Formats: sequence, C-alpha cells, structure tokens
Amino acid sequence: MPQPHTPAEFPGGRALFRLDPDISHLNHGSFGAAPVPVLEVQAAVREEQHADPDAFFVGAPERIAEARVRLAAPLAADPDGIAFVANATEGANVVMNSLDFDEGDEILVTDHGYGTVTAAAARRAPLRTVALDPELPDEDAVCEAVLAAVTPRTRAAVLDHITSPTARLVAGPRLLAELADRGVTTIVDGAHALGMLAEPLAGGADFYFGNLHKWAYAPPGAAVLAVAPAHRAAIRPLSPSWEDHHGFPRSLEWRATADYTAWLAAPEGLAFLDGLGAEKVRAHNAALAAYGSEVLADRLGLRPLPYADGVAMRSLRLPAGVADTLERARALREEIADRLRIRVTVWGWEGAGGIRVCGQLYNRPEEYEALAVGLAGLLDR
Repeated sequence: MPQPHTPAEFPGGRALFRLDPDISHLNHGSFGAAPVPVLEVQAAVREEQHADPDAFFVGAPERIAEARVRLAAPLAADPDGIAFVANATEGANVVMNSLDFDEGDEILVTDHGYGTVTAAAARRAPLRTVALDPELPDEDAVCEAVLAAVTPRTRAAVLDHITSPTARLVAGPRLLAELADRGVTTIVDGAHALGMLAEPLAGGADFYFGNLHKWAYAPPGAAVLAVAPAHRAAIRPLSPSWEDHHGFPRSLEWRATADYTAWLAAPEGLAFLDGLGAEKVRAHNAALAAYGSEVLADRLGLRPLPYADGVAMRSLRLPAGVADTLERARALREEIADRLRIRVTVWGWEGAGGIRVCGQLYNRPEEYEALAVGLAGLLDR
C-alpha cells in the first residue's frame, strides 16, 4: 500500500498561537484558536475600553459598524446584510425568533445537525429529520436525500454548510436552489465555513450564520448572521436595545455594556488570513487533514468518510461498538485526551461512531502519526 504524502509544516505556524506545546491540538473545528496578532489587537481594544468606558461605549455602535464593513469585503457579503452575533447558536435562535410558523408547518433538519441549532428549530415547529448516511458518496447524493424528505408542510430547512461531526458538505448551491424553487425558506449553519471556504455566502441562502472564531481566526465570541434582503425587516433581536430604531443589523448588535472586543478584533483575523495568503493556508490545512485521515486509515484500517475538496476536517468510521453511543464516544475522546495528550472529536450515533481530525497552521504531520500509534493501543484494549 503506498504511503501518504507527508505535507510540509507551515513556516512559523506554531509560533503564531499560544497553544500548550505539550498537547496535540487536532480539534481546531470545535473551539478554534486565535493567532497572537489578533489577540494583541483585542487586548489593546480592551485596554482602551477600561481606560475610558464612557468614550468607548458611546462610540461603540459606530465602531462595530465599521468592523462589519471590513468583514464584508473578504466574505463577499453586503455590509448591510450581515450582523455580528456571539456564535452560531445565537444566530440560529435569532432566525427562529424572527420567523412565523402556521399550524401544520414543519422544519426540515438532518441528523448531522448541531444539537443546539436543531433545538432552536424544535422550539418553533415540529421537525422532520432526514437520516443522512455518512457514507453517501457525494454532494448530489446528499442533495437527493434531503429533497426526498420535502413535503407540502415543509416551511423551512435548517442545514449545515459543513457538518460538525462528519465534515460533510450539505448545503451546496444546488440544494439551496432546489429548496428555494419549492418555496422552502433556507437556513444554513455555516459554523465551519467562514474562513475555511472562499466566498461561503455565495450559495444564496435566506439566512446564514457562521462562526468567525474558528477558521476565520477571530477571538471567541465572534460570529455573523447574514440575511437576504427580503427578510431583514423581520429580524427580531433577542434583547431589544437603544439601537432598535436603526433596524437590522444595528438593532441586533447593540447590547449595552457587553464585551465587544471580539467583534472589533474580528476583521484582524481575516486580515491575518489574507496576509499569509488565504489560498495557501486553505490548501495547507486541507492537506494536513487529508494526511491525518490517510495515516489513520492505513495504520488502523479505519474507513474514511467521503469529503468535499478544500475542507480542513476529515472524519473516519471507528470499529463497531467503540463509539456507538454518545456516552462511549465521550469516554473515548476523554481517554485520548488524558492518555495521549491529543485533542480530537469522537462522535457517536446508535450503532455507529467515528473520529474527526482537523488541519491547522500549528499542526505537524507527526501529531497524526502519534495519534495513530496511541489510538491503536486504546482500541486493542
């Protein structure tokens, strides 16, 4: 069997982050990690806030608007059509709070959806859940599976751009267009797409929310909600504020004496990505994730799941019975962390389970090799 090609380390990649060097962080997709230059900008903004709170908070709405404009360009977005939110879960709840449902309406979701996002939908209308086989071969097969579940009662569909556990692309342009043709309101969870994919908002969803603190290198607490023009007037903030008279997006962003430093520093994350060369970084990260998947497949016999080009996360099936419940998946994840000092995601469904690895600037090929060796020992036990 041919050996996988070993990607080169990104020059100076590890020095750009403050991560503990005694831990292998192969789980960037869960919580992200902001680069040192971005954290320094955030720290400077925080010092400014504490030096003169009156001036800072009086001027904050305008500065947030300016930061939003800076973000819009690299995201290929309309600056009047996006708003800062804290995270994807908040974005999901804003959307659900802003939509009206009639008796008999249903919301279409998949069993790959993120739990808190699916829960936000379930609070508004009954769910119709599509069971997506993680091994569907390509985007077209995923699209057909979702469309087959649409009924006359389907009012909205909540779909991942890239799924969290299985790293599959779901809400591609074809699926969004087909749902729109059927009169279905499309709501996309882009938690893993901003920064990882070029122009992630180009698919044409009615609503799109995504985190900036993962692949767009912003500090934690920074995300955006993009809303199509036809829906902007309907957006209802979760906490009404003094900026309500401005309407979307300012009515959604202002929340009095909150911590806005992550939002104000967020454009520096995408500027950091651009300064390193966005295409170069994306290619490097995707190649690292591919290498990790190949090493685990070759040395442990794990079966890689299908993936989309450019995605810097890869997921593989674990042997039967290893992570076939959420409890067993969590236990294995913690054992990997405690015994091997490696961070990964282990996901578990009834009768199935898998492991997800990510590629990021600070990762090295030998970290995936160490995971393969250590995981082999854990599985043998």
